[in-house]
Amino acid sequence: MNNLNLKRKHRFLICCGLFLGVVALLIIVTVSGSGRYETATNHTEPSTETPTQAPTEGSNKHIIENVKVIPQRELLAGCETYACTMLLQHLGYDISEVEFAENYLITKPISYDYASNRYGPDMNSAQAGDVYTGYGIYSPAMAKSMNSYLDTTGTGKKAYTVNGTPLEQLCEEYIDNGIPVMVWATTWMYEPYDAQSWIVDYVDENAQYAIGETFTWKQHEHCLVLIGYDNSDYYFADSCEGDIDHFSKELCQLRYEQIGTMAIVVK
Repeated sequence: MNNLNLKRKHRFLICCGLFLGVVALLIIVTVSGSGRYETATNHTEPSTETPTQAPTEGSNKHIIENVKVIPQRELLAGCETYACTMLLQHLGYDISEVEFAENYLITKPISYDYASNRYGPDMNSAQAGDVYTGYGIYSPAMAKSMNSYLDTTGTGKKAYTVNGTPLEQLCEEYIDNGIPVMVWATTWMYEPYDAQSWIVDYVDENAQYAIGETFTWKQHEHCLVLIGYDNSDYYFADSCEGDIDHFSKELCQLRYEQIGTMAIVVK
């Protein structure tokens, strides 16, 4: 091999090494990002609607049809906003997730003082941080945000929290009557754990913490739309999956309880 070819081969190997280094760096930056950024990763190529599924004889399957799934691609920390938008669109309301987030979602920032103490809202009162890099919002504040929008529609419908209601009872009262339910559980039903804490600096009438107390956010906290069940599983319209997903009833109930047994219906 002549000197020219050796030089070309050497340059090629250097370029390959640099490319792989950049890829590795991007992966590290993505994984180590703040907030709930990781929850926006889809497992599969998403579809946009539920398949039409009638109850199967002997299976006790009941699926609410035609719930459009919106893949969580832009608002990476906004699964609750995606869930509420899917629910509202199914009920016939013309609103997008971005429009809802920009005009109706109650948000309060995460901030730091000179001593690097972290401050933020009680998530029962507001979304902690923005919908791109923040953490999340709990059912009382989400229902309040949804009602800010519903009040503009003139339909007379309201969002109601039905916290503390077992998933089986939600299915009996709402799914069996064709009413989807927003529920709080975890991403792909992963085990939650205490991840980030801050000193509460914002509360409203729905607060469960006082100013100055410590709020702790659980990693993998996620919001989905419960749309059905069969003998063994519950079915969800899941923005993170970008599709319909299902998990065992026992696991879903456990994760639902670990996050706080929170749910919302619109009626």
